Amino acid sequence: MSKRVAVIDIGSNSVRMVVYEKTSRYAFHLLHEERSKARISQNAYKFEGNLQKEPMARTFDALANFLTICQSFKVRKLLCVATSALRDAPNKKEFIQKVKEKLKINIKIISGEKEAYFGGIACANLLKKQNNALTVDIGGGSTEFSIINEESVTNTLSLKLGTVRLKELFCERKDLEGATTYIDAQLDSLKIKNITTLIGIGGTFRAIATAIMQREGYPLNKIHGYEISPKIFIEYIDTLLQAQSSEELLALGIKKNRFDVIKPGTLILQRLMKRIALSSIITSGVGVREGVYLADLLRNNKHRFPHNYNTSIKYLLDAHVPDTSFSTQLTTLSKKLFDLTSEYFKIDKCFRYELALAAKLYPTGGNLHFFSQNKHSYYLIQNALEYGFSHRSITLIATLSKYAKNKLPASSHLEKYKMLLPDQTTTEVLSYLLSLSISLLSHRPRNIDFDLFLKDGVLEVSSENNLYIAKDNVEKLTLPTKKFQIIFS
Repeated sequence: MSKRVAVIDIGSNSVRMVVYEKTSRYAFHLLHEERSKARISQNAYKFEGNLQKEPMARTFDALANFLTICQSFKVRKLLCVATSALRDAPNKKEFIQKVKEKLKINIKIISGEKEAYFGGIACANLLKKQNNALTVDIGGGSTEFSIINEESVTNTLSLKLGTVRLKELFCERKDLEGATTYIDAQLDSLKIKNITTLIGIGGTFRAIATAIMQREGYPLNKIHGYEISPKIFIEYIDTLLQAQSSEELLALGIKKNRFDVIKPGTLILQRLMKRIALSSIITSGVGVREGVYLADLLRNNKHRFPHNYNTSIKYLLDAHVPDTSFSTQLTTLSKKLFDLTSEYFKIDKCFRYELALAAKLYPTGGNLHFFSQNKHSYYLIQNALEYGFSHRSITLIATLSKYAKNKLPASSHLEKYKMLLPDQTTTEVLSYLLSLSISLLSHRPRNIDFDLFLKDGVLEVSSENNLYIAKDNVEKLTLPTKKFQIIFS
């Protein structure tokens, strides 16, 4: 597969492009993203789905600019898909042929079920693992659904429900009753049971989630993987549908470019929520574009990453850890310390994974600037540890890296992120164990050259080699409890 790949998604409301770069076989990162609100479907639904000249011209111009951007990034492969607006348009061949002849871009119109599948595999691979989860992707002309269980994506469905479609057919005539009846009739095709989690894809859902995030004072600036209480979500969308003016929408956190389509999309969600009882709602920052890319990247692996593989971790190691030997030693030692001390400190076994990952990724910041290693590691982990993790895991791993080899986490930091971090004692112990691992390896041995023994709160470090620097650095650490001691023998 080419190292740099661009994916263009021609939707009813927007045309979007992403450029991805591979760093190793399955590891990649986002290099560039561009979006144009070309709205190719504008006025189409009033004319039996036929695309109109001005929207087609806007979309053509956007694609021409996207092509220039691809050339600047030396993209070797371009994948271009189109969804509902072109799928439904009787005159689509006119537009597709013009783009092919003048821009040399081959547009592939995908079925509604394929569109749902692409969104599903993006969420299955790039969110934390879910069972009994329903994805919903509200677009301008259609809405797609799929069911996720671990990596499995099934029950793909596409309905003729979309923000622009509803706006032009009902909302511009202020026919709320007609819109509601139409939505309910379409949703009757959705056969679901035992669904516990809703995963929201697309611009409407992200706009609502972003607004709720701001209203709730959420401490982490990351939309992908953001979890919302169903109660809070339902209360918010009910309030949003009651808003009567632009000022009210602004006050609710909705941006101006969403004013004309936010209510139709919200009405779809409200009618859907009345049909299912949920325990959690998760926001996806990925969708069709990522699904198209993953289908190509993982085409020989059944559209799934290998078992226990995480593309974000591998990207960070590829890009920022030239020598992984220390990272591997640090991971091994941190797990050994956790296994020895977790019962003594009364720390839940589930945190072993986050501690090990913090150890593995701690060296990333040093590749940018040695004297600011903690700051850069913290920033990289908090922002680039994007896929496959909950916000709680990301925040804990980033926090441990920020205070490694340092004092215990500051009370101001613990207060800011308290809704995402474990209790103070757990966070402080995990922070200490990472700092202890780094200190014990201060002399950078080729192989770990000491043994560890714990008895009655005393950790013995036993070695036949000179551990002078390690001992000196260990003594500088702040203990999480005065009852815990370390001796060298």
